[in-house]
Amino acid sequence: MNLEMIETERPGRQSFLTLLLLLVGICLGFIIVGPLIGFLLALPFYDGSMLELATAIQDPLNHPEVRIPIYILQASATFVGLILTPMLLMRVSHRSAASLFATRDLSLSPFLLIPLIVVAFMAVNSWFVEWNAGLRFPSFLKSFEEWARANEQQRAEITSFMTTFTSPAELFIALIVIAVIPAIGEEFVFRGLFQNELKSLTRNMHVAIWLAAFLFSAFHIQFFGFVPRLLLGALFGYLYAWSGSLLIPIFAHFVNNALALLSLYFYQTGTTDISLESPEAAPWPYILIGAVATAFLLVYFKGFYDRQQRTAS
Repeated sequence: MNLEMIETERPGRQSFLTLLLLLVGICLGFIIVGPLIGFLLALPFYDGSMLELATAIQDPLNHPEVRIPIYILQASATFVGLILTPMLLMRVSHRSAASLFATRDLSLSPFLLIPLIVVAFMAVNSWFVEWNAGLRFPSFLKSFEEWARANEQQRAEITSFMTTFTSPAELFIALIVIAVIPAIGEEFVFRGLFQNELKSLTRNMHVAIWLAAFLFSAFHIQFFGFVPRLLLGALFGYLYAWSGSLLIPIFAHFVNNALALLSLYFYQTGTTDISLESPEAAPWPYILIGAVATAFLLVYFKGFYDRQQRTAS
């Protein structure tokens, strides 16, 4: 009996320590090492001194010439913090990242479903976007609300700066920096690493998915977008749990970010008057249709992999 208790405690303790190590390493890589490397890489793309670049980056709205340096800095922070650092930590612990990307099926069916799921879910999540953005705090939390809104405004200004495109070339760069690299890095960390470790720790898939989604949303430090990002993270988590391959949530994450960027580009060029980044909820008929479509598509998606697993066994 005592031996059984020891054996069941070890995986939990090991998973907790692994999570702690990953959190520390990722924070160091994303907040310190990655941006520092990105800053050095960005210097040749700025016509000025190192000090001038550092000053301009702090006030990008008045220095449009730092758009490319900021792209480089952001890409470096994400790559070093969310891809390189976790892979190095896994290598140190003698674990392989390749198994996380394995898939039981290479057919096109799941990948054709993903854009439909993402678009349908966007309609549903738009209600949570509007609700969360308009959330008000009680008076005793007024100082926190003021800080949170100021932080939200600052991040919104930087995001607007990075997604105001003057050419298709800038759109292409943004797709790499905002859609491709984050999709790989964030899904590798929050689904491939955190969700798996939390599953070992809690022994419950659903708890692991929602805890990983909570960490995913908290990582972005945007309280007034916390709930819709939490739900998005949970969606990616279930896609990963059902498919067994990180390629699926990575593709879903990429589609979500890429659609937002493309809608902004076409909105800015006057091609369309609809922006997926609007804080306003979709009309209720679209939300209801999106909810039904999301449920149906997810059931079909899960059934696809359930049938595949039964066939394999």
